[in-house]
Amino acid sequence: MSDFTLQKRLAAELLGVGVSRVRFKIASEEDKEDLESAITKEDVRKLIQRGIIYAIPEKSNSRGRWRERKEKRQKGRRRGHGKRKGRSTARKDSKSDWISRIRKMRRYLKYLRDRGIISRKLYRKYYLLAKGGAFANLAALRMHLEKELQEARRA
Repeated sequence: MSDFTLQKRLAAELLGVGVSRVRFKIASEEDKEDLESAITKEDVRKLIQRGIIYAIPEKSNSRGRWRERKEKRQKGRRRGHGKRKGRSTARKDSKSDWISRIRKMRRYLKYLRDRGIISRKLYRKYYLLAKGGAFANLAALRMHLEKELQEARRA
């Protein structure tokens, strides 16, 4: 049995793969002799073109199971309390949460001011309250505003 260490190393270099992925397909005694006599890169290159030397494909992990899980998660499965690690703030950025809440409140206040439902003074008051974080969400702002408007109607 001949030692083809040199040929394997040269082939690996030419094919751009590791030595362990280089294989030989020796069909006849002539092929074996050609392989033994191949000591330059040019010789090895010719054997690669003839198909005597080739590289086996790289093995990789299957992503089939991952794709299945991904589809389920998109539907909302596999996202329960048992799957969560870390606080809710680790999963959802508190700043982006604040941005969406404050924009919603400001949009609503502008809507009310433009329709003439609240005065500019009241708009400014509630705008600053919202900015200061006085309301947890739009529902809290609405509730507070309705109380004030009812008291204004009574007076």
